[in-house]
Amino acid sequence: MNWSFQLYSARNFQPWEGVLASLGKLGYAQVEGFGGVYENPKAFRAELDKNGLSMPTGHFSIDALEKDFDGVRKTAEALGIKLLICPYLMAEDRPSDAAGWRGFGERLAKVGEVASKAGYGFAWHNHDFEFKALADGSVPQDHILSSAPDIGWEMDLAWVVRGGADPLPWIEKHGKRIVAVHVKDIAKPGEGLDEDGWSDVGHGTIDWANLIKVLRAKSAAKYFVMEQDNPNDIERFARRSIASVKAY
Repeated sequence: MNWSFQLYSARNFQPWEGVLASLGKLGYAQVEGFGGVYENPKAFRAELDKNGLSMPTGHFSIDALEKDFDGVRKTAEALGIKLLICPYLMAEDRPSDAAGWRGFGERLAKVGEVASKAGYGFAWHNHDFEFKALADGSVPQDHILSSAPDIGWEMDLAWVVRGGADPLPWIEKHGKRIVAVHVKDIAKPGEGLDEDGWSDVGHGTIDWANLIKVLRAKSAAKYFVMEQDNPNDIERFARRSIASVKAY
């Protein structure tokens, strides 16, 4: 498998040249982009090429996707991105009821249509808030997926767990729509206190050995992306995480 790495994890460990060189040496074949690396796409692409890395997936804000798709397309084209991913909705912009979340899903569906016509895949990336029950007992993620039936899902399993849900039924139900996975781990009690409660993959509480097997069997995931939202040592996180998943 070609293991990928979400560059957001390394935003506090500059310069990018050093980060990319380290990832290449550690055995990563791919990286996933985010807004912090799009300033000079051609120059960044040159650094990727130098280190034997590709960037098949990238995160783009809902504002950019809706209001400046041409700019998104140019960035994606320069970097070689094939799958565009909307990663987040700010707290102040989140709907409070089912109808609102269905409306947001419809917005994503329209972006997906534009992306498809331009030759790109499109997916939504979850956090924890999509799994918090609304007043009627339903959860936002169901409304998003049902209102945008043709888009993919980049499943961040650790955020699913933090949202209070069991990932397995979601994989069973929506596996064919899971086009990418964030491989992230939750620290054991008392650990990761200076890392927002996250851990290196394979050293936390999530059963990745089993989940990787389930995802290979039941999902359409092509990209498995290592991420840690706030690591205190990027080289250690990248090294120990890829070693863990390669053993699975």
